[in-house]
Amino acid sequence: MALLDLITIGRSSVDLYGAQVGGRLEDMASFNKYIGGSPTNIAAGTARLGLKSALITRVGDEHMGRFIREQLVREGVDVRGVKTDKERLTALVLLGIRDEHQFPLIFYRENCADMALSEEDIDPDFIAEARCVCATGTHLSHPRTEAAVLKALKIAREKGGLTALDIDYRPNLWGLAGHGDGESRFIESAQVTAKLQSTLHLFNLIVGTEEEFHIAGGSTDTIEALKAVRKVSSATLVCKRGPMGAVVFDGAIPDSLDAGQTGQGFPIEVFNVLGAGDGFMSGLLKGWLTGQDWPTSLKYANACGAFAVSRHGCTPAYPSWEELQYFFKTGIRNKALRKDEALEQVHWSTNRKGDWSTMRVFAFDHRMQLEAMAREAGVAGEKIGAFKNLCLDAALHVSGGNSGYGLLCDSRLGREALYRAAGSGLWIGRPVEWPGSRPLTLEPEIGPDFGGLVEWPLEHVVKVLCFYHPGDTAEMKAEQEKTVQRLFHAARRNRLEFLLEVIPSKVGACDDETVAKIIERFYEIGVYPDWWKLEPMKTVASWANACNAIERNDPNTRGIVVLGLDAPQAELEESFQLAAGFDLVKGFAVGRTIFGDAARKWLAGSINDAQAVEDMAARYQSLCAIWDSARQKAVSAKGGKA
Repeated sequence: MALLDLITIGRSSVDLYGAQVGGRLEDMASFNKYIGGSPTNIAAGTARLGLKSALITRVGDEHMGRFIREQLVREGVDVRGVKTDKERLTALVLLGIRDEHQFPLIFYRENCADMALSEEDIDPDFIAEARCVCATGTHLSHPRTEAAVLKALKIAREKGGLTALDIDYRPNLWGLAGHGDGESRFIESAQVTAKLQSTLHLFNLIVGTEEEFHIAGGSTDTIEALKAVRKVSSATLVCKRGPMGAVVFDGAIPDSLDAGQTGQGFPIEVFNVLGAGDGFMSGLLKGWLTGQDWPTSLKYANACGAFAVSRHGCTPAYPSWEELQYFFKTGIRNKALRKDEALEQVHWSTNRKGDWSTMRVFAFDHRMQLEAMAREAGVAGEKIGAFKNLCLDAALHVSGGNSGYGLLCDSRLGREALYRAAGSGLWIGRPVEWPGSRPLTLEPEIGPDFGGLVEWPLEHVVKVLCFYHPGDTAEMKAEQEKTVQRLFHAARRNRLEFLLEVIPSKVGACDDETVAKIIERFYEIGVYPDWWKLEPMKTVASWANACNAIERNDPNTRGIVVLGLDAPQAELEESFQLAAGFDLVKGFAVGRTIFGDAARKWLAGSINDAQAVEDMAARYQSLCAIWDSARQKAVSAKGGKA
C-alpha cells in the first residue's frame, strides 16, 4: 500500500502579494507573504483536501527557504524531498491585483534554488512510495531539471504509479518574454512545442488551459492542438476553459469542445486569477486519486478554482475538505465568495495550523499587578521586564522543546521576553486590553484605528480581557461589544488568531447560565474567537452550558483555557478536575499562582535569578502535572475516548 497519494515536483517560491488592490505593482506599499510555485501550491492544496502529499524541489539555505519548508509542514505536506541548496537563493515572485483582468507579476528566478534540481535529488525509494507523480511544465525548460523530472516519471511508471502533467506554460520562464512580461500566458514557440511533445507520452493525465494546449499541440486551434497531443499521448486530457469550466477527453478527440465530459460549474465574481489553475488541479487530483468519475472530479476542481479566484493569494485561498463539503451543501450565497462571512469563517477555522489540543500556558502578561508589586518592593518599574525574562526562562525549562506549552506576555512591560519567545515552539498570546479597564479600552500600541496589529508576527494570538456581564447596562454592553467587534475583525484582517477572555464574576453575581449567555451574545454580534479563556466555574452545569453554547455556534473552535484568578494550587486542582471533564477545555492559562511568590521575593532582592526561575518552574511543572492527571482521569472515565 502506497504511503503517499501524490508527489509533486518542480517550482517552489515565496510569493509576495501586493496588499493593495486596484493599483499598479509600482504603487504597492506592502506585501503579504505566501508559499508559491505551481507544484508547491498543488502539494498544499491537495493536502488540505485530505491527500497524503509530498513535494520534490530545492529551496535556499536562508529565511525564505525555511519559511517554505515550515509552511509546508504546517499544511501537512511531506518535505523529505525538499532539498536545501547551499549556493542559491529561494525563488521570489512579486504579484499584484490591478483589476479583474490584469495581474502583474515579476519572477525573481535567476539561478534560483529550484532550478538547480538534479537527478541526484530523485530518490527511487521515495518515488516508489507514491501512487502518483505530478510534474509541471517549467521544469521541462532546462536540461538539468528536465532530467530530474524524467527520472521521477520513469521510476513512477516502472513501479506501476500514475503520472500527471500540469502544462503550466509561462513564456517568461522558457526565456520567451522579458522580466516585465511575467503576466504573459502565451507565445508561440516550435521549440517549446517539440520539447513538450517529447515527454507527453509519459503521462496518464495532462491538464492545461486552451492556450497551454496550443503550445503543447503546436496550433492555436484548440481542437487541432488536442488532436496533435492525442497523436503522441494516450493520456486523459483536461482542457480548462475559464468561466466555461473544463472538459475531459479520455479517448479520441471530437470536433467540438462541447462534446467532452463536464462537471458542475460555479459562476462567481473573479477577484484574482493567480493560482486558480493550481487550485483547480488540486481538486481534480483529489477526485482522480480517490476513484471519482470525471464529472465529480471536475466538480471538485471547478469549486477549488472558484475559491482561488475569489480570494487573495494562492495556497491561502484553497479550501479544506470540510469547507468544500460545506460549500456544496450551501451553494453560492454571494458571488464574491470572500464576502460570504459564514463561508470565510469555515475557511479560516478549518485551515488553521498547529496542534494545540493540549494547552499548558504560563500567563505573565500581568501589568497592573506587577507594577503594584514593584511599588511595594520600592524598585523601579523597569525591573518588571527583567523579571518577565525569568518567567520565560521557566516556561522554556518546563516545556523542554515539547508541544502543548505556551505563554501570555505583553509588549509594554515584557517586550524583551515576548520577542525572545519567537520561534521557540511555545504558543504565544499577547494582551491588548488596558489593565482593569471597564468599559474596555486598549493598550496605546494598538492605536485608535487598531492598526497596530499590522506590526504583529503571525504566531502571536490577540488576547483581550473583557469584564462583561449579562446584567450590564445597555450602554456598557454596547460600548464593550463595539470594541471587541472591531478588534476581532482587525485580528482577522491581519491573519492573527483571537482569544476572548470574559470574567463576569468580578462584575456581578453569576449562575449556571451566566457565561453561556455571554458566549451566545458575542457569537450573535459576529465575534468568533479562536480561543475562549474562562474563569474556573464551580458546577458541571455551568461548564456544560458554556461548552454547548460554543459548539452550537462554532464547531471548529480551537477550544477553552481555564484561567487561575490567583487561586491557591489546591483550589486550582479542584477546578481542573471539573473542567477536564469537558473535551472543549484544552488546558489552563495561569499566572500569579506560578509567579506571585517569586516576583515579590525577587523584586525585594531576597532571591536571585536562578532561585526565581527554579521556584516558578517547579510551580508551573506541578500545575502541568495536575492538569495532565485530571485530563487522563476524565479520558479514562469515558472509556479512553477524549
